[in-house]
Amino acid sequence: MALLLPTSAPERGILVLAKQPAKTSAKPADDADFLLHSLQDAFEAKKRYAASEAEMMEFYRQMLLIRRFEEKAGQLYGLGLIGGFCHLYIGQEAVAIGLQSALDNERDSVITGYRDHGHMLAYGIDPKVIMAELTGREAGISKGKGGSMHMFSTEHKFYGGHGIVGAQVALGGGLALAHKYNNDGGLCLAYFGDGAANQGQVYETFNMAALWNLPIVFVVEDNQYAMGTATKRSSAETRFYRRGTAFRIPGMEVNGMDVLEVRAAAEVAFAHVRAGKGPVLMECNTYRYRGHSMSDPAKYRTREEVQEQRDHHDPIEGLKKTLLEAGKTEDDLKAIDKAIRAEVAAAADFAETSPEPGAGELYTDVLVEEY
Repeated sequence: MALLLPTSAPERGILVLAKQPAKTSAKPADDADFLLHSLQDAFEAKKRYAASEAEMMEFYRQMLLIRRFEEKAGQLYGLGLIGGFCHLYIGQEAVAIGLQSALDNERDSVITGYRDHGHMLAYGIDPKVIMAELTGREAGISKGKGGSMHMFSTEHKFYGGHGIVGAQVALGGGLALAHKYNNDGGLCLAYFGDGAANQGQVYETFNMAALWNLPIVFVVEDNQYAMGTATKRSSAETRFYRRGTAFRIPGMEVNGMDVLEVRAAAEVAFAHVRAGKGPVLMECNTYRYRGHSMSDPAKYRTREEVQEQRDHHDPIEGLKKTLLEAGKTEDDLKAIDKAIRAEVAAAADFAETSPEPGAGELYTDVLVEEY
């Protein structure tokens, strides 16, 4: 630092610059509390979850349920039975299943954006009430008034389903604060996409979560294209797990197309948070096969690129290969697919035959209390 000081007597009144010794401070690498790579190191040491055969079969069933459900939702949208926007989760199934299978459903909470059908199915919520919500029926989980983007279930501690890009991150911070305030031992799992990663409120929440040591895991589902722009064209830093560095939030980079890798990462991240060590930022690199929404023709990428992902990185086919190597047969897995197709068909029939909400529902759920 330089200061202005008076000179000697003959030059009195004239100011010159005098250098002062610089202060030294500990570099982050020298700070024992600033080892942001520690969780990644622990994860790399055991990168795939050692699932039992029963667990792998359940992961396979759950991912296949999401896939078949979303395929049916796409068909119903094409028939005009689903209105508004509809964002499908096809290709990203391993993220929701890998993470949410590690949650404590009695204590933990989940919040996400508007690509939310898969997260609700991952929670074990009845496909019938989800499909009924998509088609705007009274039997839907939000009484047919939320639709595809605004599903909600306080019973399952699933707090949406939010249409405002990035808004769920700040609300997730509030859920984490509630967990800490109530001392209930729970954590919040807050999902957002690569498109939302550039929203200012995301970083405000990072700052408060780190400052207050909140029990939250921030998950970036990086499906590469946000609404339709490649991340390398929209983000100066495309390694999203590094984005918490300024707030001393440790980051993790995970292959979001491998359910066993995602589950292994969840074990490390959740243990860190439950130990009272504060938030974690996890980037799950994944890929959506369909457009951003049903109205998106996805002309910003080639068919060959999408097919390459399906052929070589599909999360369901990847786990299927592992199961076959473990001794399961094609017939075993075909039986699961057949049962799931029947379950999804039943959900669609239920939705199509359920009544729409009555006119009186326009006046309910507007305020917290009844008036």
